[in-house]
Amino acid sequence: MNALTEQTRWLDATDQAALVASGEVKPGELLDAAIERIERFDPDLGAVTSRYFDQAHAAAAAPPTGPLAGVPFLIKDVFADVAGQVCTDANVALKAQARPATADSPLVARYRAAGLIFAGRTASSEFGTVPAAESTAWGATRNPWNTALSPGGSSGGSAAAVAAGMVPAAHGNDAAGSIRIPAACCGLVGLKRSGAGARTAVASVQDLFAELAVTRSVRDTALLLDIAHGDEGTAPAGGYLAELGADPGRLRVGLLDTRPDGAPVHRDCAEAARSTARLMESLGHQVEPGFPAALSASALDRLLPAFWSSGMADVLRGLARQLGREATEAEVEPLNWALATMGAEVTAEERQAAQDGVADFARSVVSWWDDHDLLLTPTVAEPPVPSGTLGPDRANPLAPLQRAEQFAPFTPFANFAGLPAISLPLHTDADGLPIGVHLVAAPGREDLLLRVAAQLETAAPWQDRRPAL
Repeated sequence: MNALTEQTRWLDATDQAALVASGEVKPGELLDAAIERIERFDPDLGAVTSRYFDQAHAAAAAPPTGPLAGVPFLIKDVFADVAGQVCTDANVALKAQARPATADSPLVARYRAAGLIFAGRTASSEFGTVPAAESTAWGATRNPWNTALSPGGSSGGSAAAVAAGMVPAAHGNDAAGSIRIPAACCGLVGLKRSGAGARTAVASVQDLFAELAVTRSVRDTALLLDIAHGDEGTAPAGGYLAELGADPGRLRVGLLDTRPDGAPVHRDCAEAARSTARLMESLGHQVEPGFPAALSASALDRLLPAFWSSGMADVLRGLARQLGREATEAEVEPLNWALATMGAEVTAEERQAAQDGVADFARSVVSWWDDHDLLLTPTVAEPPVPSGTLGPDRANPLAPLQRAEQFAPFTPFANFAGLPAISLPLHTDADGLPIGVHLVAAPGREDLLLRVAAQLETAAPWQDRRPAL
């Protein structure tokens, strides 16, 4: 790699933007450095599904404007449109159709106006259903820390690309942990924003999605959140980024270091949560065992089959509208086809009962925050799983979802309850593999979550931990 390619490889987006703003580096030079890294590392990882290098060079040639002007960036290939480019949702039929979008989706438009340069798209599971980045359409993405392992998902392509140093940050979306899980598996920061749940009804799976990014630093996450909330192309002064230096005060933190039903998790994941609890206590916070009682109840488990399956039936109806015809069974992965088939049989009464049950669950969970500030858990219940573990399985179509529930029991409830949650790379196992820690706040309290995240980043910095690629 040339000097600039190596020099900028591990800089976060904020530092890369500063190079452009100072005139030390031109956007085209930053882009060329990112392209060189993509071409060098992606053949071994399979993180980048589509390359927009010509379009990116044209964007980089324009005068740089915006808080992240000239910084190379990647967009997840699920439920996010980029004008002039194809979004496949990791589905073979949409990949074959190759119909370009006519406009950016809303967050993509904000990112573009903020000066980010889109160099390509990143891998996911089909429709983001399972926490992996494996699909029939694009194959499997591998973890830069150990290429025999999965990077998690479904924003796994984005996480693998950032962890490998291709780009400093990349887009992701999260309906049950799809930003936080790959952040944990790849040693990154991953924030899920507040969403529907306790404040507004969750009517479908689509209501669970929260978009943002995976990053290397808390300040990048805060800046991208400001961009998502501010006027287009700006990051408001006094926004989330400005909160990072504020004292969060002495917080009341509940610790959950087992599965909600009391079953143990992998010792490294449990120790990640416990060691973070000790660190938080040393910073003056009060940490005691505790979590919302509703998490250990089985009511939500009984409701979810109707909720997930009817949601997938909606997704396939949307796929039919995009294709102009019904998709065939061969064009949809076995899990999603099985879920949609089940969902087509869910009655309107059953679907309404599931929606009502989810609303009751959300209210019960959120009430715990009346007496607490944060919940601390492992992000996942075990270290990154071998590649292929969560991939399509025609012999047992539901197996990937069942395995996903074992792997990631801590993240979905935040989506159902509309809670903001963040995964931080505060721990490693004996082999140096990243182990993420999960913090959850009350609805709308991203400010508190980011202040604490910045406090932990300062106390136990992770920026020098890098995969040996």
